[in-house]
Amino acid sequence: MGLLLSIHYLIWLVLSAACFASGEYFSKKFALEPGTGYLGLIFLMYGLGVLAWLPALMQRNQLSIVGTIWSVLSLLATVLIGVLIFSERLSIVGVLGIIAAIVAIVLLSIS
Repeated sequence: MGLLLSIHYLIWLVLSAACFASGEYFSKKFALEPGTGYLGLIFLMYGLGVLAWLPALMQRNQLSIVGTIWSVLSLLATVLIGVLIFSERLSIVGVLGIIAAIVAIVLLSIS
């Protein structure tokens, strides 16, 4: 357990968000081409995301801050996948929301 807790909580949150975003990617792929292989990958990536979340929560022990940072990181990763891989478009309001989310991460990280 000591090794898990020796890694900074933000690294765990980035890893967890990346796993979640991968789950979102495979969910979109499943929606486009249903198959059991995608289902297995979806469950695997979401499961790994939860496992990476736990050490972060144990370290920081503030659900409100850790949860918000994780939510914003997951949102950003998911938006990037949608825009860069699946060619989805963002509105101006969406871009402003992402900027506000980044500001939220910075403010919560320094508190």
